[in-house]
Amino acid sequence: MAGYVGILVSDPWLQNQFTQVELRSLKSHFDTMKREKGSLTLADLPSQMAKLKQVGENLTEQERESFIRDSYKCLDEVVDFEIFLRVYLKLQAHAAARMGNNVKNSSVFLKSPTSTLLHTISESEKASYVAHINNYLVGDEFLKKFLPIDPSTNDLFEISKDGVLICKLINVAVPGTIDERAINMKRMLNPWERNENHTLCLNSAKAIGCTVVNIGTQDFIEGRRHLVLGVISQIIKIQLLADLNLKKTPQLVELVDDSKDVEELMNLPPEKILLRWMNFQLKKAGYNKSVTNFSSDIKDGEAYARLLNVLAPEYTTPSMLTVRDPSERAKLVLEHADRMGCKRYLTAKDIVEGSPNLNLAFVAHIFQHRNGLSTEAKQISFVETSPDEVQMSKEERSFRFWINSLGNSSYIDSVFEDLRDGWMLLETLDKVSPGIVNWKIATKPPIKLPFRKVENCNQVVKIGKQLKLSLVNIAGNDVVQGNKKLILAYLWQLMRCNMLQLLKNLRFHSHGKEITDAHILEWANSKVRNSGSQSHMTSFKDKSLSTGIFFLELLSLVHPRAVNWSLVTKGETEEQKKMNATYIISIARKLGCSIFLLPEDIIEVNQKMILTLTASIMYWHLKQPSEDQSFASSDSDSSSMDTASTSTLDDTASESSADDISNR
Repeated sequence: MAGYVGILVSDPWLQNQFTQVELRSLKSHFDTMKREKGSLTLADLPSQMAKLKQVGENLTEQERESFIRDSYKCLDEVVDFEIFLRVYLKLQAHAAARMGNNVKNSSVFLKSPTSTLLHTISESEKASYVAHINNYLVGDEFLKKFLPIDPSTNDLFEISKDGVLICKLINVAVPGTIDERAINMKRMLNPWERNENHTLCLNSAKAIGCTVVNIGTQDFIEGRRHLVLGVISQIIKIQLLADLNLKKTPQLVELVDDSKDVEELMNLPPEKILLRWMNFQLKKAGYNKSVTNFSSDIKDGEAYARLLNVLAPEYTTPSMLTVRDPSERAKLVLEHADRMGCKRYLTAKDIVEGSPNLNLAFVAHIFQHRNGLSTEAKQISFVETSPDEVQMSKEERSFRFWINSLGNSSYIDSVFEDLRDGWMLLETLDKVSPGIVNWKIATKPPIKLPFRKVENCNQVVKIGKQLKLSLVNIAGNDVVQGNKKLILAYLWQLMRCNMLQLLKNLRFHSHGKEITDAHILEWANSKVRNSGSQSHMTSFKDKSLSTGIFFLELLSLVHPRAVNWSLVTKGETEEQKKMNATYIISIARKLGCSIFLLPEDIIEVNQKMILTLTASIMYWHLKQPSEDQSFASSDSDSSSMDTASTSTLDDTASESSADDISNR
């Protein structure tokens, strides 16, 4: 039955939104509706979905009908199982928005402050983001025939339909995220090529920190405005806040007094750092109020007037500080910003109305243009980072983006801070193994009593042991105390466990055998070996993998048209290795692999990330409906798997994380 459902749900993104149990239940409900109605259309769904949990319980039939009518143009469209699932997910998100995100197990498509949960868009935001795109992509050779975009039209959503613009925007926000050689760029794209671009776009957006739960490739192809704008707003926000960290702007240490404060500053999300910087500058101006948000606290424009007066006093208009009318003051603030050379991002009306997204963008741009911090090199030894800390930072980033991609109830900005009460870890565990968490003994944030946090984290450790993670000498209090090495070691094993479980779920003819790292290693080697290639990896830390050739061969074997070999280098120099590594990551994401590694993880052969890359390619390949995929497709394959399962795993990626704990 699992295989039958897998064939019916061909979209990889859609498959990942449900467990096999959920798919079976929904398929049964869908089949019942079809039997009763004969031919099922979108117009039939509001009444037919009354029996579904969350959707039926939290939305009236009139609300469901209104939502579907607003979301789809043709209600006479015949509904297949995949369309049914998409409508169900979107109604879940709508129900969650209506109920204040308290709907149990609901999936909300965006959880950052820049999200747009309802099917309305802000014309001011659209105009601002269009201006941003026009400014930063104006010189792009491929997009020049479409730019500048007219903000008064819906051209932005039409141009986004082929996926190229958003891929390019991601590279503006975080340069090098997407290898442009992997983007399908030509005058006319066929549906398959458009789908590939959007798959690449969504997986890359997740890899830079966007939350795109319940958004699929079809949403971009159909130009659904609120969804497209929600992703664009997140990408632009990431770009504007990119400098708000000590690595990019070491002068931020001026905001703190000692090493303890520096550590706290390093763990703050960029928005909080921006607010802290703004209040630091306002204090210089003698402004006694504290700005705690980018909405109500700055509606009167006074904070802006004081801030700009401190940063650029040479452009100050005396009346800016004395005028009483907020709208007039807002206009003077924007004129001051213009004289400074700052892009507006908003209108005077947006300031007075307290638009949080646009005000954040405006303040972030002011920071980028003139932050008012000391440019002198300060001798502060505690800002220096060791190689171990750099590696921990990379791993923290990967695990943070992975957790955020699961669609939990909250967006985390730091695994070291945001997981310490145990709640988000419990939610993550419930995603990895549905039903494993005992929610009756868990305490939901905000948690005032410290022992409640310890109770949550004790359950986290207990469940980890149930999942056979190596957790020797680790207790819940270690998580509460923010022990970085132990938290990273736990998350690595959990991420690995999740991937192995996904692979096990696809193993329809394996007689229930467990999947191991060695199975993944043998699968990859056998794929490449059977093609006649001499490439081989002895383990996930085989230094020969740094060239990238092995993974390019593997990708070309699982999808023959994936790799353009004319673009591949020999991988002999560091530059050639980097070119191959970025190409590998982009191709894998373009196929549908959700991966969170960086090019240097391949170049440096980071065994943890190499394992996840290989497992993700394997998972994508084995769930393709065009082939009857199984681990035991032949006697020889079954034999090799049995041999692999009994081999020693000392050379695989699981060893180091377990050591982090057992050697504590």
